[in-house]
Amino acid sequence: MRHLLARYLNDDLSRRGLFEALAGLGFTAAAAQSVVAPAEASETGQGASSVKGTGGEIVVAQMKAAGVKYLFTNPGSFEVGFFDAFLGQDHTQLIMGLHEGIVISLADGYHRTAGKPGFVNIHVIAGTAQAAGQMYNAAKDGSALVVTAGLNDNELWSDDAGLAPRPGFDQKEINRQFTKISWESRDPRSLALMLRRAFKVATAPPGGPTYLAMAHHTLEARDVEARVLPGERFMPEFRMRPAKDAVERASKALVEARRPVIVAGDEVWKSRGCGELLRLAEALGLPVTNQGQGYDNFPAHHPQNLGRFNQNHKMLAGCDLILSVGAPDFGGRVVPGGPEAPLAAKFIRLTANGDVISRNYPTDLALAGTPREGLRDLSEAVESLTTEARRRKIAKPRAQELAAYTTKARDMADTAARANFGQAPVHPDELGAAIAAAADADAIIVPENLTAKFGAFPFGHREGEMMRVANTGNGLGWGIGAAAGAKLAEPDRQVICSIGDGSVMYSAAGFWTQARYEIPVLTVVSNNRNYQTVRRAYHRYGGKMAESDQYTGMYLGDPDISFAELARSQGVAGEKVNESSELRPALKRGVEAVREGRPYVVDVETARYGGGAVSEWHQKFSLAERRTRSV
Repeated sequence: MRHLLARYLNDDLSRRGLFEALAGLGFTAAAAQSVVAPAEASETGQGASSVKGTGGEIVVAQMKAAGVKYLFTNPGSFEVGFFDAFLGQDHTQLIMGLHEGIVISLADGYHRTAGKPGFVNIHVIAGTAQAAGQMYNAAKDGSALVVTAGLNDNELWSDDAGLAPRPGFDQKEINRQFTKISWESRDPRSLALMLRRAFKVATAPPGGPTYLAMAHHTLEARDVEARVLPGERFMPEFRMRPAKDAVERASKALVEARRPVIVAGDEVWKSRGCGELLRLAEALGLPVTNQGQGYDNFPAHHPQNLGRFNQNHKMLAGCDLILSVGAPDFGGRVVPGGPEAPLAAKFIRLTANGDVISRNYPTDLALAGTPREGLRDLSEAVESLTTEARRRKIAKPRAQELAAYTTKARDMADTAARANFGQAPVHPDELGAAIAAAADADAIIVPENLTAKFGAFPFGHREGEMMRVANTGNGLGWGIGAAAGAKLAEPDRQVICSIGDGSVMYSAAGFWTQARYEIPVLTVVSNNRNYQTVRRAYHRYGGKMAESDQYTGMYLGDPDISFAELARSQGVAGEKVNESSELRPALKRGVEAVREGRPYVVDVETARYGGGAVSEWHQKFSLAERRTRSV
């Protein structure tokens, strides 16, 4: 063994050769790693190691050092140098998707649940282009994804090669707007460095996808030497505290404000600052509204939670101070009817993302820092500035007023929802309540259904509360892959995907991935044979479609799609629910299946609601009838 280690450290034996030789001596993979790791550390210092091998082996070694647990991929021939190197290693599990969009959503769901970067490899230019829709979603949410791809180099010889960028263009331009930075590597000596750079940029706040295209000759190059570093040396944990004087000014403004409100965004969840947000809100009885859509940054059923921000909300009337915590700036509608926030209010922003400060609305005080640290400092400053008796005097009337309002509002919503129970097809109000009742107390819910009902779900951040993992980009095709990624991140928590029928058809091949890798996700499909969100927008427009009750391209029946059969064809069991009496038994069977380790699909025929709900019109056409020959 000593002789083998000496040869390895003197670069006379590759890492793969060393492990094969140790296996021949009877060492398991884990035992071999335990022998090799200390030798590498002592040789290179501070966990760094010198690696010699093919370009692909350099990439695999740096992946391992970065702590990559899963490789999400749809492979191709120009990545042969990478996948040849990947074979035989035992530190990363390959998870394959049958379309690049599914691969990205798998990695996105994993990252958004685990908080760790998702690592992807997809095929050259065509695969990169097909991933763009889900790259958009990941960019919108600031998801830390490291997306790699092969590259058929159009600058090596011919500039007009197959599966290569078009003459005069490069591959990284395809998704540049969906990434923080994109690179191309043509020198194998740069692979480890460029991969570390991709990880660093993806994880540094604000997070976001990065993209690295690696030329096939770079991955296949032999006898490449590179220095590989452990993840902690290039992906530090960012804990940024805002300036002390700014915190003191902000705390004073909060205490003195008459009608302050907190606007919370997804940076709160990402920085693990939800507990600190709850502490500050309860200390001063502050109403909390949610500007993020990816997570519930404040417990959904907390009496101080007012839902989405609306300056016309009766409980926010006369708002004189807005504390925006980890949230995007107001705006985002296509053409707002007017200001979406009260311009007379004082604006205080706490964020690690300078891009959102004063993007559309003014800022009176900026707290540059991560929400967890900034909120903790704010709470401590408020406690230092006030006595406990004064805080109670400030908080109690606000909290009582908010609790009276939110309790009444939830009771009214619950009564209205129950009036829709017992129908055929199943009303979305009943479907949402039934899923919430069937779910574990700490279930992870992955929704891709904009018109579903989630009022019954007690989402939150505390132990024993449900977690919602959603996306804000609303590009269809995210949910099935994202739910599987969430389950990979949290294998010991129940994961339920609530998805619309239109969304399923963008990503139905994701059922195959769930079946192959035994990823037990319960998928509940709201099957109303309609693009309901779009149809309602058409109706609101009030044009010819609304007048005639004929909505172009909205009806998804004729023929009807059986999602249970579609899933079954890929190895996932499921069933169809047509009416209310069948719903709860079907969900129970689905829960039992995932407990046993099997994915399951419940296809629920749901009622349409809103403008144009009864319309099943679609433009009839039969090419078969127009033929002049029976061919």
